[in-house]
Amino acid sequence: MDQRYIVRYGLTRQVAEFGVRGRGEYARGASVVVKSDRGHELGEVLCVASDRTREYLGSTESKGNILHELNDQDRKKLDELRLQEPEEFRGGRELIAEHHLAMQLIDVEHLLGDERLVFYYVSEARIDFRDLVKSLANRFKIRIEMRQVGVRDEAKLLADYGDCGKPVCCNTHLKEMPPVSMKMAKLQKASLDPTKISGRCGRLKCCLRYEYDTYEEHRRELPGVGAFVVTKRGQGKVVAQELLAKKVMVQYEDNRYVLTELAEVVTVVSKGKKSADD
Repeated sequence: MDQRYIVRYGLTRQVAEFGVRGRGEYARGASVVVKSDRGHELGEVLCVASDRTREYLGSTESKGNILHELNDQDRKKLDELRLQEPEEFRGGRELIAEHHLAMQLIDVEHLLGDERLVFYYVSEARIDFRDLVKSLANRFKIRIEMRQVGVRDEAKLLADYGDCGKPVCCNTHLKEMPPVSMKMAKLQKASLDPTKISGRCGRLKCCLRYEYDTYEEHRRELPGVGAFVVTKRGQGKVVAQELLAKKVMVQYEDNRYVLTELAEVVTVVSKGKKSADD
């Protein structure tokens, strides 16, 4: 197999495997021009493709080719497009209003090769935008693509930094948005204040999903709250779990409260509840 690279490209920061047209090696972080199924686009080389990256991406197919490293001519073209995009955004918003469509324009993407102009929007209902596309094509003289996105995707396009002080995950390394539930927050003993556990999209933070599997695994291994256990210190009742430490708080018969490691539990006399949701 010819040399391939993993490239991040497009406004929505898609990540895919790309081949190399001709011979060439590209360093990590190199800005390149790629030919994707959409057209000529700006991309960033992340790493050399491998079996491990293909397993992560869930695909062995190439999405196109790296044409060349970004040059001065390409940079000049990008500067021109960046100057055009605000006007294209305003024009798109004006035409949406003229057509009385219940949709909110979020962003616009003009491909480097002028193959198409992509309008990203959110809407609660299904939109018939065929007449709008004709009007947009007549105004901008380019192929038009309308792309509906959800609230999480809106944050991916527009958000910058999260509460942690780092760039939002959806706009950096996340390949897809993981499902997140309030149960995950409860299990990790996170604050249940919506203002503290909600991300820039207004939904529960994606990072609540990252350690959930570990918490859940430890929860299943530990005796549940309410269980009666026998340890090296005697018999007692589990009153709390410290999941990451893999310990339980045991109330012994003499009313001592001792944080006890799982290895010190000799046997479980009777089972308690694993969690409040069980």
